[in-house]
Amino acid sequence: MTDKHPKRHSSGAPWRNFYGRFKGKGLRDSQQAYLDEDLAKLSPGPVGWEENPDRTPLDIDALFGGKEIWLEIGFGGGEHLVHQAAANPDVGIIGAEPYINGVAMLLGKVRQAGVENLRIYPNDARHLFDVLPKASVSKAFLLYPDPWPKKRHHRRRFVTPEHLEPLAHVLRPGAEFRVATDIPDYVRQTLEQVPKAGFTWTAERPADWRDPWADWISTRYEQKALREDRVPHYLTFRRDG
Repeated sequence: MTDKHPKRHSSGAPWRNFYGRFKGKGLRDSQQAYLDEDLAKLSPGPVGWEENPDRTPLDIDALFGGKEIWLEIGFGGGEHLVHQAAANPDVGIIGAEPYINGVAMLLGKVRQAGVENLRIYPNDARHLFDVLPKASVSKAFLLYPDPWPKKRHHRRRFVTPEHLEPLAHVLRPGAEFRVATDIPDYVRQTLEQVPKAGFTWTAERPADWRDPWADWISTRYEQKALREDRVPHYLTFRRDG
């Protein structure tokens, strides 16, 4: 009996199933121009297996001039990423998002805001975890991730060991990991799985998960949830160690 998929691609990359979308409806001409003109210069460096088969760690000190590093996993349309970059010019922020339409939306916001302290990886964050140096990130965001509501699809959620263990590897001891979701069962799975990966939930009272963070900007996904009477939860974890 053979495996359904090979364990590695011809490039040497481990086989990683990806269940989301890489592209949606056609891009506007302006969005395609953003991708053609801006995306390459905002790269964090050689991340993919084709250009970095040896998985050489990124030189983040050279990338951001020694600034503190934050990471947003799945930035959607980029509202929060640009907001944090503009509010924290002394921080370097990397965003990972495989959905190219969202990447194009972010690039338009980057042009409008004029921020220069962020980099974009337009693919699966797991590849980025491979090449970020150990304990190099001091804050990470997972905001309204794909809920995969059917029980048989819960293993596809980000809050599983396949994602959380490499995330924990790149986070510094004491680093903050923020998760926002409006899906009650996603809250359950997050509170079950994230502590197992080496994190402590920091909440001490209900307001700590009911109220947004002081520097929060509501995203279009959150506004949709609120219109549909779903209740956001704001979960904050601290990396142990």
